[in-house]
Amino acid sequence: MNRRWDIFCRVVDNFGDIGVCWRLAKQLQDEYALDVRLWVDDLNVASKIVMDLDAKLNHQKIHCVEVCLWRDDESFVSVTPADVVIEAFACELPSSYIQNMVANEPIWLNLEYLSAEAWVDDFHAQSAIHPITSLQKTFFFPGFTDNTGGLIREQNLVAKREAAKAEFKRLPSLQVSLFCYPHAPIHSLLQAMSESEHSVECFVPTGSALGKIAEFFGRAQIEVGDTLNKQKLSLTVLPFLTQGEYDQLLWCCDLNFVRGEDSWIRALWSAQPFIWQTYPQDEKHHLKKLDAFLEKYEVKQNDVLSEFHHAWLQAEITPTLWNKLMTAFPALKQQAALQTQKFEQQPDLAAKLVIFTKNKV
Repeated sequence: MNRRWDIFCRVVDNFGDIGVCWRLAKQLQDEYALDVRLWVDDLNVASKIVMDLDAKLNHQKIHCVEVCLWRDDESFVSVTPADVVIEAFACELPSSYIQNMVANEPIWLNLEYLSAEAWVDDFHAQSAIHPITSLQKTFFFPGFTDNTGGLIREQNLVAKREAAKAEFKRLPSLQVSLFCYPHAPIHSLLQAMSESEHSVECFVPTGSALGKIAEFFGRAQIEVGDTLNKQKLSLTVLPFLTQGEYDQLLWCCDLNFVRGEDSWIRALWSAQPFIWQTYPQDEKHHLKKLDAFLEKYEVKQNDVLSEFHHAWLQAEITPTLWNKLMTAFPALKQQAALQTQKFEQQPDLAAKLVIFTKNKV
């Protein structure tokens, strides 16, 4: 068995890439007892996600995973490559590390970004030859079908989620979590929630959207711990949450607004309705990614969930649209639970990675 794994991660898009890589590194160690080394180019940012990480140390073990600073190419001249090398999200391995791979020819995987688009099934597990070293690199695509690399999901996630939900006391108001990019139509969403027919409690982890939220409430700035009120809306600013704390928030809220990749999939596993803000791309390709996912999630184009998603990405959220979503909410909760259960039947990303590497021996 290939027991030594190296995962390379460049910190981009705030905390999304390191969030996925850290979850994967922990799962490979926890569930498969693999010797995992995570190389990160920015330990200061990573320390927000990897709890107990000391950004001043170039090498350290956190939860039995070795976390290392990814410096310049020269620093890898004497580094022995692992049995399995994961190049996360096309981050480009150090050239000196690639040269060291020639001697033992490890399994080299490029872990791609998640997409529900149909072409992923055809490109998953396809290989290419490195033009200089002739090493083989395989492109590993996470995805929503059995023909892809699966979705990241720990083995105990469902049990933890159900236990948390059983302990949570449901309140009469609608509980909403809001995590979004600042260019979202935040003002119109908050206005629609404030004019809602029912009370709404909104929880916002601190981040780049706070400026827009402060503007809505007529404040110069808002801080962690602040609770702001307008008509039917009560909004509370939360501190930066650990991955475990953020999971708890998603599980206990009735509706979750999420963005990017990591929080999107955690919202899927919450078994609650959610609104996903895709990362903006040229020529509006992110809208194609959204529609591809909604199709996999069995949402028809004329459904309110599709209408709301498209308004969130490229228009405004009107009070009429918000109330339309609330009217459909009982059915949306049932659909969310069924869809989550459907995807839980598929093998997860870590399992598929381990199986793939075993078959390559």
